[in-house]
Amino acid sequence: MSKIQETVLEINLAHLTHNFNYLKNKVSSNVKMLAVVKASGYGSDASIIAKHLEKIGADYFAVAYVSEGVILRESGVKLPILVLHPQPVNFKKLIEYNLEPSLYSLRVLNQFIETASILNQKEYPVHIKFNTGLNRIGFSKNELGIILDTLSQTQAIKPIALLSHLAASEDSNEKEFTIQQIDAFKKIADTMIKKVGYPLTLHQSNTSGILNYPEAHFDMVRTGIGLYGYGNDVKYDTKLKPVASLKSIISQIHELEPGDSLGYNRAFIATDYTKTATIPIGHADGISRQYGNRKGFVTIQNKRAYIIGNVCMDMIMVDITDIDCEEGDEAIIFDANSGAAKIAENTGTISYELLTAISTRVKRIVVDDN
Repeated sequence: MSKIQETVLEINLAHLTHNFNYLKNKVSSNVKMLAVVKASGYGSDASIIAKHLEKIGADYFAVAYVSEGVILRESGVKLPILVLHPQPVNFKKLIEYNLEPSLYSLRVLNQFIETASILNQKEYPVHIKFNTGLNRIGFSKNELGIILDTLSQTQAIKPIALLSHLAASEDSNEKEFTIQQIDAFKKIADTMIKKVGYPLTLHQSNTSGILNYPEAHFDMVRTGIGLYGYGNDVKYDTKLKPVASLKSIISQIHELEPGDSLGYNRAFIATDYTKTATIPIGHADGISRQYGNRKGFVTIQNKRAYIIGNVCMDMIMVDITDIDCEEGDEAIIFDANSGAAKIAENTGTISYELLTAISTRVKRIVVDDN
């Protein structure tokens, strides 16, 4: 019988500690570590992850949106928190919760200055983001002059950092492009620092940048997916350990005769004797309908049990015809041995989509292998 009695997401803090220390040892001692905990810590639990990382030596956190930063602050996180993609409607709350914005366009820069001025802020810390090739968000190098002019006319904010984002640092075939990005960022930073007249914290590296491009470590590195040990899915270092494991149980077993159907729309019709197990997790929990009809699978007794029929809102059914198991046994959706990437690749997606879709109704439990 399984040790668990319901669908749970296990968060392994020992693995998190290992990954953090492993990546930290890849950079110089004077380089800060920024932990990206957006999207509920890549599908786990941002507060649990951040509070543990705060204890073991993280220097900074980053989230995508202001609401995520608020959750961290209200859970007691004290370290600086960078908001990577803040929206002007939330600028007042950003300041209220002492978060640091990444300003990426003239519209956003001007609106943040306006909000900070209204709230009587002086030299509020901001990061200025430049686009060096990802072409998602960020100022262009041609806007540097107007940025400096705008900053010279206000005391409400003060740039403390510059950042950019590498587009393909995990891909060895794109080394030339990545080096161009790094060089472009260096030139922008040199000009900006010379003009403002004081040092700025520079950060451009993501996890694969940490591992593959030491020349891009600068003053601080950002690591997200590597912290959670999912980096292997995109050619990161195999020494990283998955932090989260999604597990459930067999609720009921059915035996189908040829011609019997299973699930909504009779999507599965048995052609031979088939034994099936029903598992309490469905598309409301993050197991998309695309994993149905033998695209996705779970692991039971170290064997793959493919999902058959359509994924239901709260349940999936899997084929256990050749697996010796019983009701109450454990069904592993993914763990250290059966990675999320293996399931995702069957449906043409990536593990991050599966991981970040895990709903809040799935119980989070903390384990520690130490």
